[in-house]
Amino acid sequence: MTTNTFLTSLISVVADLSTHMPPEQRYQRLLQHLRQTFPCDASALLKLEGRHLAPLAVSGLSEDTLGRRFVIDEHPRLARILASNQAVRFAADSDLPDPYDGLIEAEDSRLLVHDCMGVTLFIDGEPWGVLTLDALNAGTFDGIDPVQFNAFISLTAASVKAVGLISSLEQRVSYVTRTLNRQNAGHNLIGESEGMRALRNEISIVAPSELAVLIMGETGVGKELVAQRIHLESTRADQVMVYVNCAALPESIAESELFGHSKGAFSGAVSERAGKFELADGGTIFLDEIGELPLSIQAKLLRTLQNGDIQRVGSDRQIKVNVRVIAATNRDLQQEVANGLFRSDLYHRLAVYPMHVPPLRERGKDVLLLAGAFLEKNQQRLGVKKLRLDAGAKKALQDYRWPGNVRELEHLLSRAALKAATRGNRQSDIITLSAAYLDIAPDSPEGSSSVLADVSITSAPPMDFKGAVDEFQRRLVQQQIALHQGNRAAAARALGLDRGNFHRLLKRLAI
Repeated sequence: MTTNTFLTSLISVVADLSTHMPPEQRYQRLLQHLRQTFPCDASALLKLEGRHLAPLAVSGLSEDTLGRRFVIDEHPRLARILASNQAVRFAADSDLPDPYDGLIEAEDSRLLVHDCMGVTLFIDGEPWGVLTLDALNAGTFDGIDPVQFNAFISLTAASVKAVGLISSLEQRVSYVTRTLNRQNAGHNLIGESEGMRALRNEISIVAPSELAVLIMGETGVGKELVAQRIHLESTRADQVMVYVNCAALPESIAESELFGHSKGAFSGAVSERAGKFELADGGTIFLDEIGELPLSIQAKLLRTLQNGDIQRVGSDRQIKVNVRVIAATNRDLQQEVANGLFRSDLYHRLAVYPMHVPPLRERGKDVLLLAGAFLEKNQQRLGVKKLRLDAGAKKALQDYRWPGNVRELEHLLSRAALKAATRGNRQSDIITLSAAYLDIAPDSPEGSSSVLADVSITSAPPMDFKGAVDEFQRRLVQQQIALHQGNRAAAARALGLDRGNFHRLLKRLAI
């Protein structure tokens, strides 16, 4: 490219990036201009976050790349780029594995990168992240003019810094430390769908306040992750967050667990014990599955929310606590109130700021971003170099209805990765997961794996009618319990049974 042509191109890039647009769009446009100026098969912009690099924008790479996190110590090419203040190019026969092997979207079957270069972006003298270019053909970057490339990199760094300045003006200065803590803790809500963008916006609005939050959503959507995010963006971020699973609290000990007890309050109370609210004093308490809390305990919880004090079991002394309450449920609490199963006054105390976490089936291509994150995690667990999805697997993931949501996706990919890695493929540089490894049926109603397919009357050994029905019920119940991660109360609701009848059914079926 001649100097005049390059300068004209650079001016058009500056003009384009000077218009108002969200940071994600600005980064994406930057990569598009990069590939037009310096032809390549793929490029990526990654931000340095602690000891890993997080992709902010990719072009020419599989969509699940955005969900991955590249641990620097496990990717020697990225480590070498970060260690240099100049552009680094790797020879076609370099023995260092390329982090994008298997991730480039190519029409043919070529999966390995053969020409690679990258450069560290410095903002105010400090490394901010890296920009990478990759090509499937060796020698693609031979003709790049280093002066022109450095000029483009300077423009990239300026664009990144501009985005940072704009963001800093939009956020309170006190958020900086909490944001770093949030990133290092790994409590990231992955997803770029409209529903997830709206959810993150809701979190940013309510987190700095002291309002009680009620998080609603189906089983497995990530309600606990949302609660953690709210806490980490709140003014209580440096204080404790106490988790309480209300579904696992038997009525006989629920009061003691929440509010504590004094010595001798009941048989077995050999010493004083602080409850969850005392432990959370100054911080946040997360009441998960709040809809499972017995009515008798609901009244006592309401008193705490109204007055800010608790009373240990067996004690007359009032103890003041300063606790922010975040609750979560997969039930329709308004319907529960109408049915007399949940106190109306408690519901209104908890739902000062209600939030809904969208199910995975409504999040579009977020499933691929999440899949990328889970595959990256499984690479480390299994000690394999690269796990990737083929086109069929991606389509299967997007077509499936995900009754178990994000939790189901994580477990499904863990199983698929394990199966693929143990079938003689572990020594391969790239292990490709096909739809066959996923073991899901996208054509099933609502995407659920029908237990009817598991119960074949014709192929089963002869049995009487009652035995066949019992076997069907046993498999149906076991599937729902597994789907709800062992939460029997949630399984009972999914089957339309009250808890008493459900437990009697479990006893009869010997489950």
